[in-house]
Amino acid sequence: MSEWELPARPVIGILHPGAMGAALGSALKPRAGAVIWADAGRTHATAKRAELADLIAVPTVADLARRADVVVSICPPHAALEVAEHVAAASRPAGSAAGGPLYVDANAVSPATVARIGELFGEALVDGAVIGPPAWEQGRTVLWLSGPHAATVAGLFEGTPFIPRIAGPEPGTASALKACFALQSKALPAIWLALDEAARAYGVTEQLREELTRAGVDLDDRLAGIGPQAREKGWRWVGEMEEAAAAFDAIGVPGGFSRAAAEVYRRA
Repeated sequence: MSEWELPARPVIGILHPGAMGAALGSALKPRAGAVIWADAGRTHATAKRAELADLIAVPTVADLARRADVVVSICPPHAALEVAEHVAAASRPAGSAAGGPLYVDANAVSPATVARIGELFGEALVDGAVIGPPAWEQGRTVLWLSGPHAATVAGLFEGTPFIPRIAGPEPGTASALKACFALQSKALPAIWLALDEAARAYGVTEQLREELTRAGVDLDDRLAGIGPQAREKGWRWVGEMEEAAAAFDAIGVPGGFSRAAAEVYRRA
């Protein structure tokens, strides 16, 4: 079918309200009957973000899965499959592929990981990719969607700070776009961190700065743009870069750039 039958005011679950998840949940409130999140095992910081976004807490992921008409998964990439498994197990009768929520996987994962999640949700899966920062106002962030019900999810985001765009009819397309974008947004910046570390180890930092300045490059400026973020978010970017590498490997394009970036961020 071309349209997923959602209530006029669907219950939408967010897993989990980090900075991006809280922004997504807040954006969906005007269209939703309720936006809920699962607080079991979450940190005080997560609870505070959810409170500020005016999201409603339910006890567990299982409770959320059973109540929600739409579940949006936005978590560290390495946890995406596990989160999907928990939702699928809670929302579908044992041995049945029917029922359950529309599942939006908005994580930075490879098309292969999307395919594995698709085995759990079938036609109910919508592949999503957020490009841009957590959005509280329009103009900076796009939510790319793919899959047979991408248009239904796009409709929920119309007029919100997240600009919805359709990448294609097949799940995995949005995630492939994210992997390609991540090569320039995170793998290329990692080169400056690696270059600085190597120069320090060899004792040629000042000489390198001199040569880069002659080439019109301000190393301090490049490091200022990526260094603090790498220290804060590098643990999360490791998984994203590993998933991006897998995406490139799958089509015969060298994935070593992203894999090396993962190691740089692991060290950071």
